[in-house]
Amino acid sequence: MYLQDSFDKVNSNHHIVEIYGLGYVGFPLAVRLAISGHKVYGIDTDSKKIENLKNNSLMTSHHELEESFSSSIKSGNFTPATSPQKSDNPKIGIICVPTPVPDGKNNSETFVYSAVNNFLNTSKKGDVLILESSVRIGTTDEVINLVKDRGYQVGVDFGVSFCPERIDPLNQKWKLENIPRVIYASDDLTFDISKKIYSAVNNSNLYRVSSPKVAESVKSFENTFRLVNISLVNELAVLCDKLGISVNEVIKAASTKPFGFMPFTSGAGVGGHCIPKDPTFLSDSARQKGMNFSSIENALEINTMIPQYVADSIRSIIEKNSLKNSVLVCGLAYKPDIEDMRDSPGFKISQNLLKQNISTSAYDPYYDHNFEKKYLIENNLEKLNFKIIPRLDESLIKEFGCLCIVQHHTKLKNQLDDIYKKSLVPFIYDCQNRLSLNPKSKTILIGLGSNHLD
Repeated sequence: MYLQDSFDKVNSNHHIVEIYGLGYVGFPLAVRLAISGHKVYGIDTDSKKIENLKNNSLMTSHHELEESFSSSIKSGNFTPATSPQKSDNPKIGIICVPTPVPDGKNNSETFVYSAVNNFLNTSKKGDVLILESSVRIGTTDEVINLVKDRGYQVGVDFGVSFCPERIDPLNQKWKLENIPRVIYASDDLTFDISKKIYSAVNNSNLYRVSSPKVAESVKSFENTFRLVNISLVNELAVLCDKLGISVNEVIKAASTKPFGFMPFTSGAGVGGHCIPKDPTFLSDSARQKGMNFSSIENALEINTMIPQYVADSIRSIIEKNSLKNSVLVCGLAYKPDIEDMRDSPGFKISQNLLKQNISTSAYDPYYDHNFEKKYLIENNLEKLNFKIIPRLDESLIKEFGCLCIVQHHTKLKNQLDDIYKKSLVPFIYDCQNRLSLNPKSKTILIGLGSNHLD
């Protein structure tokens, strides 16, 4: 009765949606739902973030949503808040909080359980909880138990779904509205309610699975696939260095095969809180069942090794050519063109360089000193032990023996090309092999897996 009533009210738009966590996943979702006519409350415990949203101040990677966000605020459909509220109408709570890599003090689901309990504190019969955060296998069952502990009958008077996020910030081809999603729902009415909500997100392109553990495993396996293949190509790059051939040439040639091959490019290692973390959920489950998921363990080990290999290679070339013992690491974000510094290869390379007594500084156009404490926590550092330079200009760059390019941010392309063309530094190490070889440049150009760049 309760869920049927909720389904009817969702169909007549007499409901509210509460999005918990307004980051890379939650904020675009909240805006999308709000401009589609849903009454949305965007909830985040970061009061500064809520204040910024109320002042129309968005993260750089969300600037393309500025017009939609402004429209949703003016219409009254989007309300940023630090806490939920009670409602007589059905509430659909969607959990999009981060699940960081466990640090020994907190497990990965700490923020998930907090958000779930926050929702349950103001919930009632007929409400529906949808989990989008990437979680350890078995977490949704634990969330269901939390709901039951509040006196609800899941699948009877309270609905639970798990629809793991699939989002790639700044991807111009695959966006929120055209990415298919996998979903588990506790019952058919909850699935129908979820479909109605996601009709405004991706036209209800939902693939329903039989259990929460299947959905959780799907999410973990998706990022395991990426981790294993990225680690594979990075280990190939190390071998190509030793063979004196170009990893780019190998990949391009292999890509001519029209079946059974998918190209991955080399780099300084994966970052963020998805690819390094989600595969561990599968390996942890394997250990609990008495087996070792060796391909994941090997891939994680390779991913940890690459920043050290880059630092060792830079030191070797500096010593061989008697260059200044100073390196500028360019790119602290974990991927190009975003401000996300979580678990960044740039930070790891910097730490490995410092351990070898190499004077190290860093630059990233997206680095914000106001979030320095956050960056340190996300990269397991107690303090910032290298200098952040304010800009890439000739007067500053000439002080360094090496420029290590970890991320090729689009806005830096002309500057980086110019630095190489004008030979402003004696040595460039390009982790992503993006610079094209220029015989006229006096700068030594080395790429990861390539003695020269084509």
